[in-house]
Amino acid sequence: MPLHIDVLTLFPRMLEGFLSESILGKGIERGLVSVQVHDLRQWCVDKHKTADDRPFGGGAGMVMKPEPVFAAFEQLQTPGCHRVYLTPDGTPFSEPIAREFSGKQHLILLSGHYEGIDQRIRDHLIDQEVSIGDYVLTNGTLPAAVVIDALSRFIPGVLGEEKSLTHESFTGKLLDFPQYTRPAEFRGMVVPKVLLSGDHSKVEAWRTARQIEKTRQVRPDLFQQHRHESHH
Repeated sequence: MPLHIDVLTLFPRMLEGFLSESILGKGIERGLVSVQVHDLRQWCVDKHKTADDRPFGGGAGMVMKPEPVFAAFEQLQTPGCHRVYLTPDGTPFSEPIAREFSGKQHLILLSGHYEGIDQRIRDHLIDQEVSIGDYVLTNGTLPAAVVIDALSRFIPGVLGEEKSLTHESFTGKLLDFPQYTRPAEFRGMVVPKVLLSGDHSKVEAWRTARQIEKTRQVRPDLFQQHRHESHH
């Protein structure tokens, strides 16, 4: 059975183009993964389709109400499904989490209000809370897209025959090396000679040196991890 993903959001149209384009769109078309986007308002019972309300205790903004979310989960969840809430205060999303998600049979991704959702949803419906970075967006729909895109790369067949030139940046703790293509000279800017040499061991050595240099400059935290691991 291919992985099935349900996305619950107040902004379903934000995902329309994303799901039909590029490698992911082809993967969905070929049945390697299936994604269904649901408008949470279809589970709101009042005539105004009210999905949020003012917070108890006062304060600015609105909080997502529990009733529609509970009703949606009760209708959609299957035995063993994994229920994820996208929130800035969740666990940082990473390559290992993407890989783990790709091996599930059924994921439910809840995109909430970033002013907040009722805590009872988090306490009783959610298996894992995930953040895509230390910043706040208006809602969790883009983070849901990021999670789907990242995990889809680990589903066999989705990337097709394309082998990743980056040797999976982040799985090896180093950032990517510089890439060049034709022409070898453009407006006086030339491609490094080593890449034109046809000597694979020299190319590998050059690429590794550039990766180490870039990681040390841009992500000293990853560079330290790399040094620590390579000394073990």
